[in-house]
Amino acid sequence: MRKIGYLRVSTKKQKHDRQAHALKRYCDRLFTETASGKSLDRPVYDKVKKMLDSGDELVVLDIDRAYRNTRDALNEFHVLSARGVRMRVLNFPIDLSTDEGYYSFVMENARAELERRKISRRTKEGLAVARANGKRLGRPRKLNTRQIDSARLRFESRESTISAMAREYEVGRWTLSRALKRETAQAAN
Repeated sequence: MRKIGYLRVSTKKQKHDRQAHALKRYCDRLFTETASGKSLDRPVYDKVKKMLDSGDELVVLDIDRAYRNTRDALNEFHVLSARGVRMRVLNFPIDLSTDEGYYSFVMENARAELERRKISRRTKEGLAVARANGKRLGRPRKLNTRQIDSARLRFESRESTISAMAREYEVGRWTLSRALKRETAQAAN
């Protein structure tokens, strides 16, 4: 019986260290992945699933490291169980082969999904409030209004080309063109 550990973080800035530290004491092999929990494209997880045989155990530190969607977690649990593969969640020390353990697993997955949904909702609400207060979100613009106005006047009077001005302002041609189009659209409204 092999104990295969699966570790996942959402972004490249995050570290697997906490999960690896806990799982390496328990597992024969560890597989790490960087992907959103809600992503359907998780090649490392798919590889781990395929390599598991009857009697093996899939081990994760927390349920939400493998699943954040209750339906997917339950589907995966049933598929793995039908193949004779056990699942173990180290920070959820309940025997998933019992009725009570299965019930707790369902509830814990529902809690993890609720948490993800609440984070998403709060983030969207915060962004909406920021926009309503006039805050510009995203990367800072490379060109200020004065530069864009000057470029528009110089281009319209054929004093300079988009390419020459883009080099002068040290931006890409597309950046300057897009800024001019945005300025024209805003002026039309």
